[in-house]
Amino acid sequence: MINKIKLTVCALLVSAAGVAQEVEFTEYELDNGLHVILHQDKTAPIVSTSVMYHVGGKDLKNDKTGFAHFFEHLLFEGTKNIKRGEFMSIISSNGGSFNATTSLDRTYYFETFPSNKLELGLWLESERMLHPVISETGVETQNEVVKEERRRSYDNRPYGNLLQVVQSNLFTEHPYKDPNIGYMEDLDAATLEEFNEYFDEYYAPNNATLVVAGDFEIEETKKLIEDYFGPVPSGNEVSRTRVEEKPINNTVTDTFYDPNIQLPMFIMAYRTPGMATKDAQVLDMVSTLLSGGKSSRLYKKLVDDQKQALQVSAINLAFEDYSAYAILSLPLGDTELETLKQEIDEEIVELQNETISEREFQKLQNTFENRFVNANSSVSGIAESLATYHVLHGDTDLINEQIDILRSITPEDIKRVANEYLNENQRAEIYYLPKKDDVQ
Repeated sequence: MINKIKLTVCALLVSAAGVAQEVEFTEYELDNGLHVILHQDKTAPIVSTSVMYHVGGKDLKNDKTGFAHFFEHLLFEGTKNIKRGEFMSIISSNGGSFNATTSLDRTYYFETFPSNKLELGLWLESERMLHPVISETGVETQNEVVKEERRRSYDNRPYGNLLQVVQSNLFTEHPYKDPNIGYMEDLDAATLEEFNEYFDEYYAPNNATLVVAGDFEIEETKKLIEDYFGPVPSGNEVSRTRVEEKPINNTVTDTFYDPNIQLPMFIMAYRTPGMATKDAQVLDMVSTLLSGGKSSRLYKKLVDDQKQALQVSAINLAFEDYSAYAILSLPLGDTELETLKQEIDEEIVELQNETISEREFQKLQNTFENRFVNANSSVSGIAESLATYHVLHGDTDLINEQIDILRSITPEDIKRVANEYLNENQRAEIYYLPKKDDVQ
């Protein structure tokens, strides 16, 4: 057992030395491999119970996509002790709230209850892990739910396929090339046996992290966790083989036609390092520098001053194995996409050749320190941070060290990563266009 009393998360505001917030946690493992993290906070009578499974969209089944996202829905269907349709109603009828999310790398289930309902939260998550009912009825029901989500969020939504297009241009071998929601033909073709095999492979305690955060007693909670999760059998060790992508050495050009849009979009996309690297965090800063707010470089230049763009955004999409860095721009009026490309390239070249000013850099640091503190200002926020740092970064201690990492970034780092990753020959240039009737 490892007891860790954690250091200080500093909320530095622009003007002054900030407010200190101590984060304390305890972590240990059950005999079956379940990793447990406990964070006690008695400032409010609430408690969060959450489980993060190290499985996401990149984890295929027999080369079929979409299983992890499908299970996000399927594991609300019911268990041997919870009837179909009752999982969510039990939570709401006991004053709780809940949600689940799936990324390309992990799946996260979480509930927040009044603190006297802690045992209920633990029971629900242990039921999901130990006694799920994976049946033809549940699979058929959730298949229709996922299809409707795909239609609503991807196929019938303006720019809904944007992320999928970016991924498919940056990755040719790695499963990141496929959409997190998967292809409907894969889910239609999946058998009940495959769904049960997928559950057995990825949803065992040795591939999961349980976080309890909020108002509870630590020793009592440890006993409850042992009672509810101790009997869950350990699964086989998950075998992970990272798929290596060859570097992009020549500009990739693609055109995608979207029937749901009227304005074209120009996208520059770059394959960049995974989320656990310092450079991924530097690229987050580059994104804010370029498009974070009305005073950012690209917004001020293209939207405010030159009135060439309706919108411009630089986004670092951080994944576990690699990341995707994208700059998106919508033209204003008769502005050509090639003009936007040239203007954006001018700003990138400036980043590569000139070190940003101390004033601009201090503003960036203040912004990121405040973001970090805000993300950990609630019980549920701290719970997700603890789970994410353990599962995807391999170091729960980052809840305490992240501020120091942010402070270690320098203006020279920003210049360096712009030179290392944001080059024309290393990117995909995507013309995301309205689909006309004559375009097949």
